[in-house]
Amino acid sequence: MRTLAVLFAAFLAVNAKVYFEEGFKDDSWQKTWVQSEHKGVEYGKFVHTAGKFYNDAEADKGLQTSQDARFYALSNKFTPFSNKDDTLVIQFSVKHEQNIDCGGGYLKVFDCSVDQKDLHGETPYLVMFGPDICGPGTKKVHVIFSYKGKNHLINKDIRCKDDVFTHFYTLVVRADNTYEVLIDNEKVESGSLEDDWDFLPPKKIKDPEAKKPEDWDDRATIADPDDTKPEDWDKPEHIPDPDATKPDDWDDEMDGEWEPPMIDNPEYKGEWKPKQIDNPAYKGVWVHPEIDNPEYVEDKSLYLREEVCAVGIDVWQVKSGTIFDNFMITDDLEEAKKVAASVKETQEGEKKVKDAQEAEERKKAEEEAAAEEAAKDDEDEDDEDDADNALPGEATELDDEGHDEL
Repeated sequence: MRTLAVLFAAFLAVNAKVYFEEGFKDDSWQKTWVQSEHKGVEYGKFVHTAGKFYNDAEADKGLQTSQDARFYALSNKFTPFSNKDDTLVIQFSVKHEQNIDCGGGYLKVFDCSVDQKDLHGETPYLVMFGPDICGPGTKKVHVIFSYKGKNHLINKDIRCKDDVFTHFYTLVVRADNTYEVLIDNEKVESGSLEDDWDFLPPKKIKDPEAKKPEDWDDRATIADPDDTKPEDWDKPEHIPDPDATKPDDWDDEMDGEWEPPMIDNPEYKGEWKPKQIDNPAYKGVWVHPEIDNPEYVEDKSLYLREEVCAVGIDVWQVKSGTIFDNFMITDDLEEAKKVAASVKETQEGEKKVKDAQEAEERKKAEEEAAAEEAAKDDEDEDDEDDADNALPGEATELDDEGHDEL
């Protein structure tokens, strides 16, 4: 049995298909990625870099947004394929080293009809996936599918990472109409495509012919008909302060008739209401009966993308500095996980370099502050020496300070 399992795993590995992979290891990306030239938009420039802090200066190079308050639109076409009866895995990494305040960090997947030179925000796409951050209220992972010409957002809230380090985002779509979302190789969401997106009308709807019976009593409690208001209940909410006295300097002719100030009445009991008792006629909450929705038609191919042909970065960023890297589209989740497994080492290296840089910056700031303080002390000593060395009756700068001229 173990031999069979090993052989089967080997068979899957051999037959795994990697449809697209891009790690930006050198400048060859410039020949395959196409910059949009859509009219009326000033697109930001991507630069090839590992950023300010990294684990490996060469291996960690990706494409970084470099200009603030810009749209970015760059795409790459590859040999088209269909995920019919197969798993589709979309994966890439994002590093918001600028501590992004508002901007997208997602990718889009297109069919072959995409015009790369005219790529823009309204260009139709198959899948949009990845993090989006804008202020404290929006820190989510978008998972949007196009279905019959309409874009459908996931019904669940998936929180993205909001720190400054590299993170891998992985979307898995299976032929049984299920999905998974992973961040750094850890599953953060999963479920059914039909349940978690509004692709289809609901299976059940409320029966339009059913109505709540007129005699249906859904009040759990009612006022006690035998409860009566006590005779001494009604008291005013406010009364004149009995301890107040008319001021000695009060003039009735000038100030009018004096009245004591009002205070809360300690005997006030509020509005009387009869006590509640169980309703003997209570029938429970009426539930509207449901019927099969005649408009519902099952679709077992919600997962299917007949022609996957291109991937692109189409985002807006207020503050630039995001690095996109490690793009991979495959049918093999295990192969994608192998690539994403490097994320821990990458993050550790990034943190180590970043901490060293911050320590150096603190040291430099402390040295500059100390130098400024020393210079100030030297200046004060020079002023004191000038005052000590002045001849009797000779004016100095210190003598003149704070005195008006005659």
